Amino acid sequence: MSSLPQTLSRVRRAGSVSCVAACLLAAAPAAGQKNKLPEPPRAKPVVLDRNADDASRYCANVAPSIAEARIAWQTKRLAELDAQVRQRIVDLEKAEASARDWIARRDEAMKAVNDDVVAIYAKMEAESAARQLSTMDDRTAVAILGRMKPNAAAAIFSEMQADRAGRLSTLIAAGGEKKS
Repeated sequence: MSSLPQTLSRVRRAGSVSCVAACLLAAAPAAGQKNKLPEPPRAKPVVLDRNADDASRYCANVAPSIAEARIAWQTKRLAELDAQVRQRIVDLEKAEASARDWIARRDEAMKAVNDDVVAIYAKMEAESAARQLSTMDDRTAVAILGRMKPNAAAAIFSEMQADRAGRLSTLIAAGGEKKS
């Protein structure tokens, strides 16, 4: 019996590359079955035909190991994909928790300012309201201005210093508040 290098050498010389290709194609999944897992290889008994050439016997002998290698690679790839999916789930859960926290803080700020306080600031002169809101922390000022009618809030913004009015309007537009 000849060794593997000798067999490969004979296959190359004889032009029987088609046999090796046929072995590889037989071990590869079909083109239309990209996402399907292959069936486990069925062990076929090796038939030693005295008339068969070395290349045919080689193909018959390596086909099961090629199938096993493919299954091992697919198993490894599935494990990698599973790890990626699990990591993505963790990332999405973190993002969800962050969004829930932000919503809770915003709701808390909006509840902290009751309607009576908003009504008082809305009825004040814009200049006086602007002076008082300028001394408050951003969170409270945003909560008050965010619950006012747009005309009343606009009058107060026009009386504030430009940088303070810009920061508060940015926070209102973003829908949140920063701690000052």
